[in-house]
Amino acid sequence: MPASTLRLGVNIDHVATIRNARGGRHPDPVKAALLAVEAGADGITAHLREDRRHIRDDDITRLKARLTKPLNFEMAATREMVDIALKARPHAACIVPERRQEITTEGGLDVVRQHNHLVPVIAEMKAAGIRVSLFIAADEKQIDTAAEVGAPVIEIHTGAWCEAVIDGHNTMAAIEFERIKKGAARARSLGLEVHAGHGLDYQTAETISMLPEIVELNIGHFLVGEAIFTSLSTSIREMRAAMDRGAARRPAS
Repeated sequence: MPASTLRLGVNIDHVATIRNARGGRHPDPVKAALLAVEAGADGITAHLREDRRHIRDDDITRLKARLTKPLNFEMAATREMVDIALKARPHAACIVPERRQEITTEGGLDVVRQHNHLVPVIAEMKAAGIRVSLFIAADEKQIDTAAEVGAPVIEIHTGAWCEAVIDGHNTMAAIEFERIKKGAARARSLGLEVHAGHGLDYQTAETISMLPEIVELNIGHFLVGEAIFTSLSTSIREMRAAMDRGAARRPAS
């Protein structure tokens, strides 16, 4: 896969987190989204949580109205969120697990346990022209079930691997990366499109970009954090360059 075909989705949730810490409209996540697109983002991700802790309903409306790139709507598989997705008609919807107590999404969706609930939810959104993805661990049962319930895309949760890399736990990092590698290959063999995200920085994004099955990375917290020291545009351009370096090292097909 040429480097240019590896997509970068930028998650703007944490711009909204900063805004909401004080109230008002600054900093505006929609402005951040437009800057991200200008800097090279291929799409924008926004997670509308049940408690509205960061992204708000009007953010989704404004994003849909102003974006020239695809909007990826992260959501729980609840009736409220399905109705919002059907009204907003984003390009894509990524179904994630959600608990009020968590600071951020802590793990992958349990597709096996939620099989019967997810089948009609996915069918309803696909019928509306929304590309559905499932945010799951690189587990064979979860991947196989994702294919069974009709989701065309999975996003592999990379958090455990990224944490092991950052903490210097090299053995655990190697185990987790091998799990991701095998999971991505399994998903692709089932005809699923494979994305990845959670906890990625320049180093881990470059590494995972070497996997030929990965077509999209979704990254947010690290980019917003780096923007404090450089700028959002700079952090996105550096991330894009890291991904391109990794993709350039993919094995020849």
